[in-house]
Amino acid sequence: MKTQGTVPSEEKVLRAESDTTETVVLETGCGAIRGLASGCCRFFLGVPYAKAERFCYAKPVEHWDGILDAVTPGKSCPQNRAWHEHLENPTRLFYKKEFREGITFEYDEDCLNLNIFTPAGQEGCPVMIFIHGGGFDSGMNSESPFDGSGLAGRGIVTVFINYRVGPLGYLTHESIRQETGRDGNFGLDDQLLAIRWVKAHIADFGGDPDRITLAGQSAGAISIQYLCLNPDHAGLFERAMMMSGAGLFPKFALPRKADDTHEYWLDYMKEAGCKTLDELRTADLDTLFDAVEALKARRKDTLYNTMPVVDGKLIPEPIDAMMSHPLPLSYLIGYTNADMYAPLMAFIGNRFGKKTGAYLYYFDIDAPGDDNRAFHSCDLRYVFETLHKSWRPYGKRDYEASGQLAQYVANFVRSGNPNGAGLPLWQAAGPEKGAKVLHISPYKTAMGRTGYGKMLVNFIRRGDPKA
Repeated sequence: MKTQGTVPSEEKVLRAESDTTETVVLETGCGAIRGLASGCCRFFLGVPYAKAERFCYAKPVEHWDGILDAVTPGKSCPQNRAWHEHLENPTRLFYKKEFREGITFEYDEDCLNLNIFTPAGQEGCPVMIFIHGGGFDSGMNSESPFDGSGLAGRGIVTVFINYRVGPLGYLTHESIRQETGRDGNFGLDDQLLAIRWVKAHIADFGGDPDRITLAGQSAGAISIQYLCLNPDHAGLFERAMMMSGAGLFPKFALPRKADDTHEYWLDYMKEAGCKTLDELRTADLDTLFDAVEALKARRKDTLYNTMPVVDGKLIPEPIDAMMSHPLPLSYLIGYTNADMYAPLMAFIGNRFGKKTGAYLYYFDIDAPGDDNRAFHSCDLRYVFETLHKSWRPYGKRDYEASGQLAQYVANFVRSGNPNGAGLPLWQAAGPEKGAKVLHISPYKTAMGRTGYGKMLVNFIRRGDPKA
């Protein structure tokens, strides 16, 4: 049975949490926009930043007629889990309970929109642009952790991006190169376009376009890593925060050349019954996502073909060659004790952190309620102070750590240095042996262990870094 969401609901959650929500109308360079205000936060949801035809590069939105109604989240990119939810594997079902349970999403290819949270009555605020994860084939900007109200209370503008994922975001084809001189990377290009849109227009919402931090988790963090390696992007942002995705994996996150992925996508088109790219562009979404499942059933390389590629533009050369000259930014990098590929995540994060003088953190507080420890992406709720939206019975230490991590992040977005009054000292990593890491433990927050050694020993002994 195929399932499709029909009603956006994150805004309903936000509104239900406050009895004092009011409508606010703002004049911007693109036109008037209607949002909501609650306490210290104003939020504008589903703000369009670009439009795109299927398998075409997006064009920015520069104007809308009348008053744009931005009081409900925008539509999310169509993705396989919305069409074949009954086939979701245990990991995906885990994250459904964790971040999507009780929220119904609307999916549409017109999905390039932003959720913007701003401090009420303030101008010139530092800006965080957040790129969600999801393995490049799923995710949306209105999952339950993604609420910028907490950071707005700390004087930060937060912008959550929707971008194209899966086949709609990363298909490659020779015809695309013939049409445009480039190939693939629609989703990564969407992210870059969103960053440019925010830089051009965020002052209208109270943000400072000269103080932009890119932040992201998992595939979002890996995307930021790619963007930080391209010298053409210098000046678009000043800082980068990468959660569970800095440093790049030797295999998964080293993009293939676009030409090397054409065979996979031609096989995909065959499954979809389409002989040409034009036929695929007009096929219905059921056909597109049925073909994904059919291909997964007989090929094991889907993961390596449905992600960014070396396209000669956004990723102009092999990533391992580009890693020698990242943009000279301020970096903040984190990983958790039961992260995806946990020992490797810690190792590569520490290595890149030492190279760039990053602020590194190791999140080591096990999530209450089950035995999944500090699972991949558990730190999202701490950063955005949305522990109260979870089913988990978080306690006093969790809320203390959340307040600390949120303030560290706010300070970093503001100045490039996470330290501030009332917070334990966080030292940046250096070239010396052994990386300096902020250890966020069940008992305290202090400079301490990297986590790498313990995870590696457990992995060698038991095949499980969480043991």
